[in-house]
Amino acid sequence: MHKTLMATAVSAALSLAAGTALAAAPADWSGIQAKEITLFYPGTSAMEWITKGTEHGGARALRKGETCADCHSEEAADVGNLIVSGEKNEPSPIAGKAGFINAKVQAAHDGEQLYLRFTWQQPKASGAAPMDADNPVKIAYLLEDGGKVELAEQGGCWGSCHGGVRTMPGGDEQKTKYVKDGSLANGVYYDLNQWRSGENKAYDGHIAEARVMEGGTALVGAEGSQNGDTWSVVFTRKFTGGEGDVSLASGKVYNFGFAIHDDSATGRYHHVSLGYKLGIDAEADITASKQ
Repeated sequence: MHKTLMATAVSAALSLAAGTALAAAPADWSGIQAKEITLFYPGTSAMEWITKGTEHGGARALRKGETCADCHSEEAADVGNLIVSGEKNEPSPIAGKAGFINAKVQAAHDGEQLYLRFTWQQPKASGAAPMDADNPVKIAYLLEDGGKVELAEQGGCWGSCHGGVRTMPGGDEQKTKYVKDGSLANGVYYDLNQWRSGENKAYDGHIAEARVMEGGTALVGAEGSQNGDTWSVVFTRKFTGGEGDVSLASGKVYNFGFAIHDDSATGRYHHVSLGYKLGIDAEADITASKQ
C-alpha cells in the first residue's frame, strides 16, 4: 500500500512538472499587438510637485479627473530632454544621459499566467561612473487594482514617488518608495515585479508602507536578452499569488506603469512611463488576450 501511494505521488509530481514546463510565453510575438510608450527622465518631479499646483499647471486637470497621459503622452520625450538638461527639476544633471527611451509593450495570457514583453533600443551610455555596476539594466513594472493608491488611476506608478525618499535632494537615505496610507490588508499597494540584467534575476515584491522586493509568489520568472542595442525582457506571472500580489481575472482592467534603469542607474535616475491601463481580455491601452 505504501509503495502504491508513493508511486502515485511521484506520478502526480511528474505530471505537475510536465504541465508547468508546457506553460510558456508565446514563441512568436509578431502577431501580438504592441503598445509604443515613451519613458522619460523625471528628475525630482515627485508626487508632491505634481499635485500641489504652484509649479505644475496640470494639478488642476488632475483634480478634474484627467490623467497624466492625457496631457503629456505626446510630449514625453520633450519633457525628458528638458529635465535631463538640468533646466528644470534636476539639480544634479548627468552629462550625456538620455532624456527618454521608446519602448514597446506586449501582453498575452493562457488563462493561468500573464506574459508581458518589453522591448527597447538601448540609448547611448552617458559615460558617467556606474551607480549599479552589477546591473547595467533593470526593468520593473507596477500593477494596481481599483485605484486605492492615490494617483494610481491617473499617474501609474507616480503614487510611489515622494520628495522625501532616498536619492531625492534632502531625502532620508533610509526611506524607500512608499504609498500614502499604504496597507496590504486594505489593498492600498502596488504589485512590483523587477528584472536585473547583471544578476539575471527576477524579484517579486510590493510597495505599501515601504518598498519590499520579495514576498510575492505570483511571479514565475523573467528572461532578458540583448541583440545588438535592442533589449527584450519577458515576465511570466500567475494570475493569483500571495501577499502583495494583485489577483488578475479575465474582463478586468488594472492600473499599470513601468520603469527602466538604464546606464547602470539607481534610484530616481531612471526612465519612467506615465500611467496606462492593462486589460485581461478587456479593452485597454495594453490588452492581454488568451493565446
